[in-house]
Amino acid sequence: MSKVSNRTKIASALVGALALASSNFVVADPLADAQKAAVKVHTDAAASQNKIDKYFDQAQDMLFEYSGVADQRESLKAYNDYLATLVADQESTMKGIQDDINGVDKLRQGVVPLMFKMVSALEKFVALDLPFRTEDRHERVENLKNLLNSADVTLAEKFRMILDAYSIERDYGNFVDVETGKLNLDGKEVLVDFFRLGRVALYAQSLDQKTAWMYNAETKAWEKLDDSYLRDITKGIRIARKQGAMDLFALPIPAAEAAK
Repeated sequence: MSKVSNRTKIASALVGALALASSNFVVADPLADAQKAAVKVHTDAAASQNKIDKYFDQAQDMLFEYSGVADQRESLKAYNDYLATLVADQESTMKGIQDDINGVDKLRQGVVPLMFKMVSALEKFVALDLPFRTEDRHERVENLKNLLNSADVTLAEKFRMILDAYSIERDYGNFVDVETGKLNLDGKEVLVDFFRLGRVALYAQSLDQKTAWMYNAETKAWEKLDDSYLRDITKGIRIARKQGAMDLFALPIPAAEAAK
């Protein structure tokens, strides 16, 4: 083969190589772009995931905060309902108190006359009752009468003291009692022990224990007892003074008609 032909072949080979190389460069450019695009996609995806995670965390925080606010709201609502119930009850109580205050004047108008009647009835009762502890009982009634006209004592205190006086009189009928005093007999005073069986009967015995009397509520007079009762009345006096053991004793008592 001639040199020209060889050179031509060599030139053709170089041209072909160059063409091939040029062809490879052309093919390599789209692959590089695809790789770059893939990398960018992954980068953008990672950034998007980070944003999603951030928003999710924020949403969780907001949900937790909302739950707390909702619970607090329910608690406040329950507390407000409770306060509303208390306020309603207080308003009802205040209304009741106000009604009572408004009724005080009416109550006073009814109580004051009642107290005067009670003291008057007590005075009559003491005058008609057996004559025991006479001085104390009359003094108590007089104090009540003065108390009713006193402006320094409240209405409630006046009423309480009247009830106390009635309570004392009631207790007189429940116990035996003995006290030493003077008995007026035909203008002559005799020192005696007054012995009382509740409100059933009242007796008197001289301190020398030689004479005894029984009060007759019907005749308002003292009647001498038979000497056979001296021992029993002495026993009764000792029991009332807690100087002797409880025991039976026999004494006469007023008839039922006289006890009325």
